[in-house]
Amino acid sequence: MTEDQALVSEVLRGNTQAFLRLIRKYERLVAHMVGRLVKHDEEREELCQDVFMRVYEKLGDFSFQSKLSTWIATIAYRHAINHLRKKKLDFKELSEFQFEGSFIETENPETVFSEQDTNEFVLGLIDKLPPQFKTVLTLYHVEGMNYAEIGQITEMPEGTVKSYLFRARNLLKERVKGYLGKEELL
Repeated sequence: MTEDQALVSEVLRGNTQAFLRLIRKYERLVAHMVGRLVKHDEEREELCQDVFMRVYEKLGDFSFQSKLSTWIATIAYRHAINHLRKKKLDFKELSEFQFEGSFIETENPETVFSEQDTNEFVLGLIDKLPPQFKTVLTLYHVEGMNYAEIGQITEMPEGTVKSYLFRARNLLKERVKGYLGKEELL
């Protein structure tokens, strides 16, 4: 029996401490999934709580056909997408081909790097990506999931996951190069 199987078994027996351990173990994953799609703090917090309530309600149906983390990430992703749809934001229309304007606000690169560390700068760039790109990057690079797991969570074919990851990386690289190029000219 794996650690996750034992944890789920304890939760299903009514052990509230086990459920709190499950929440602590996966709260970062849920926060990343929801946070990459929903920007308002209050909405994010409420959605994360809702995700764990949903996990608790459906835990008895989970059969370990996939990893527990994949199953929880799927619930979080779909819950966030449904929230966006309810707010009249058609997720399918939020494609990389339709974002307009500059990728990030134009600032002097020196100012950007003096006010923020590099990680914050890159996270800011990622936040400006279309939702699909943000999700794929977060799952792959932050959560360490493979293409198949990401495809299962997002219901995207594996080829699409690879393509989105490739495009997202290229967009980030172009933007960073653009800022570094401007910095050299100064």
